[in-house]
Formats: sequence, C-alpha cells, structure tokens
Amino acid sequence: MSNIQVKKLHTFLGHNDSLYSLEALDEHRFFSAGSEGMVVLWDLKSPDAGEVVAKVEGSIYAMTYDPIDGMLYVGENNEGIHKIDLNKQKEVGSLQLGNHQIFDLKINDGMLWVALESGEIVQLSSSLDVLKRKKIVSERARSIDFLRDKLAIGCSDNTLKILREESLDQIHELKAHKNSVFVAKYHPSGKYLISGGRDAQLNVWDTEVDYILRESLAAHLYTINHLVFNTDGKYFVTCSMDKSIKLWNAHNFKLLKVLDKHRHAGHGNSVNKLLWMKYQDLLVSCSDDRTISVWDINLEG
Repeated sequence: MSNIQVKKLHTFLGHNDSLYSLEALDEHRFFSAGSEGMVVLWDLKSPDAGEVVAKVEGSIYAMTYDPIDGMLYVGENNEGIHKIDLNKQKEVGSLQLGNHQIFDLKINDGMLWVALESGEIVQLSSSLDVLKRKKIVSERARSIDFLRDKLAIGCSDNTLKILREESLDQIHELKAHKNSVFVAKYHPSGKYLISGGRDAQLNVWDTEVDYILRESLAAHLYTINHLVFNTDGKYFVTCSMDKSIKLWNAHNFKLLKVLDKHRHAGHGNSVNKLLWMKYQDLLVSCSDDRTISVWDINLEG
C-alpha cells in the first residue's frame, strides 16, 4: 500500500432509500438519484443542503446530463426516459421504451445511448426520437462506454461486446467474467479497457492488440458495481457490494488504498456509484446506506 492520504470531507443526507446514480452538472455540482425516484442537485462549494430538481415514481439506475442544451435525461425503470429542462425546472419530454429496467444512459456526440434490461442498445436524438434500436444480447445490457467509433457494452451473459457505433455490428465478443459484467470503462488514453462485475474481478483489456486480456485481478470480495478514472487518468477507483472503495494505479494496476467503514468512516452498505469531480479533485460515492460521501484523496501522499 502507499502513503496516500484520504479524508472524508462531507456526508450528504436527505435521500430515503438506496442510491444508484451520480452525474456531474459542472465542476462542482452534481446530481444523485436512486430507489425513491428523487433527483437531487448538490454543490460541493456549499454542501449543507440539496435541491430536488425532479421526481419520478420508479427507481433510477441511470441519468446523464447534456451540457450543450442544458438537459438532464433520467431513466425511470419500467417507464422510460424523462427529459428535464434545468433552466425551466420542468419535464419537457419523455419516451417509453417498454417495461424494462434502464441500466445505463450516456451522451456521445449529441446522441443519447441507452442500455436496457431486454439486452437492447438504443440510440436516441436529443428530441428523444429513436435512431437505432438493436438487441445485442439475450440477457441484460448493463453498461456503455465509448472509444472513438466503438462502443463497449458490459452484459449479463458474462461477456463484453465491442460494437461499431454506426451500425451496432459486433467487432469483438470478450469472454470477460464468470458472471455479469456491471461496468466497463476505457482509459482516457484509449489504450485499454477495464471491466468489473459480479465475480469481483477486475480485467484489463489491451485495445491496441485485439482486446487481449493483460491483467486479471481479484479486486473485491463481492460484486464490483462501478469504476471511474481521475481527471488526469493516472488513477482509478472501484466500488463494491463489499462496502469498500479501492484506489488503483492506472498504469501498473497496483492497489494503493482501501476506503471502508473501519479505516475511513466509509459506507455501511453496498457502494453503488462513483463520480470523480474536477473541483479540488474530489471523489463522490453513493450507497445502499442512503448517503453520499465526499472524499479528499491526496494523491501525492
């Protein structure tokens, strides 16, 4: 382990059920959402209270913000997509995608991408018109990430599927894990893809050599729910159902720090989502324990 110093700066309270989603608005403000269907806006510069900006009936696993048009897109499980105009503070559009859970939402080049429980990937315009819709897996499509003209999709059939963005044709199918793949993220350099899931393993894939498996790490005790890179790409963090957050070196994949309840007053239940903010390089996490934690990680030790 390293001498990197970690301090929990804030705990945000106010939600009444498990939290599953975090999304940045700008460098210092972010949204949170979860089982209760309430979307709350928080400000790291004044962390005393959050502002409710939207409320839906169902649970929210995913949301994404488009800074170009100032719209927040919220995925309500079994109901579809809600388009929220933050300036007008009201819903200005919605789309029913079938009675499916929505596991991921991403904005890429002005288009909205959706990963569905049905195993479908959907591309929508900013006005919520369906541009592409394709079933790529017999089980759940759980995560989406982009590298130039390619998509990496984490799937519940234990695979990672690499698709062409234009056609959604499959380029590679990686036998990635022993169980569902919950998250797959490209390094900012594009040189590799890191995946994690229910088998608690972290796998590192070389994108420059046909996605060959370079590393496989026994990273957590239970399911890896999410991972994010810091702003300069030198580090990444993972979070897990084992209640911990772990900090890793993004070049040699060595474990640097463990953030948990015992050592750092961490979360008391599954940690579900992470967000590395530009403001003071702070890390944000949310959990089944209904709280949001803000972490100051001194990467220089």
